[in-house]
Amino acid sequence: MQVKSLAVGSMMANCYIVWCEETKDALVIDPGGDASRILAEIKKEGLKVKYIVNTHGHIDHIAANYDVKEGTGAKLLIHPDDAPLLAHPDLNLSLYMGSPFQSPKADMLISDGEEITIGNLRFEVLHTPGHTRGGVCLKTEGAIFTGDTLFAGSIGRTDFPGGSYKQLLDSIRSKILPCDDSCVVYPGHGPASTVGHERVNNPFL
Repeated sequence: MQVKSLAVGSMMANCYIVWCEETKDALVIDPGGDASRILAEIKKEGLKVKYIVNTHGHIDHIAANYDVKEGTGAKLLIHPDDAPLLAHPDLNLSLYMGSPFQSPKADMLISDGEEITIGNLRFEVLHTPGHTRGGVCLKTEGAIFTGDTLFAGSIGRTDFPGGSYKQLLDSIRSKILPCDDSCVVYPGHGPASTVGHERVNNPFL
């Protein structure tokens, strides 16, 4: 598995381009802005993007959905509980940032326990509500992409509509902490970490 991380948009959200080395099949996780940079990386590596996955529906994780979808022909995936956020600027928070934004509708809705396959890589969808109702993480061998559920040394905000502090902690404890200590955490903002490091050092856990 190859992972390219780009900090995109005004809020510097992490967009991940993940691909299978053997087949060059790829997925893009959370294209939150700077579509031209994302598309340039995809072209440079010669990738075939099959899916765009939004870990949740906030503007800083979906702002480049349209351009990346148009540029790659990939299918857009999100959990059904966050699908309404794509089309509504008040729900995806873009209205409050002064630039109302509507994303294309999802092509596929993904739920807890489903698998996404690209080339020889498999990703398990983990429904992790708390930051939003439909937040998800993507777990694969040796790594987990946590969106705004878990960060290095912190956790996602719960003061937005649909947020719940208790639910977020329950999600982290039941879905993320059972992973091996060596499992790499790729969060929605900030540096990568490991499950073991967060288990011991994250003050919220």
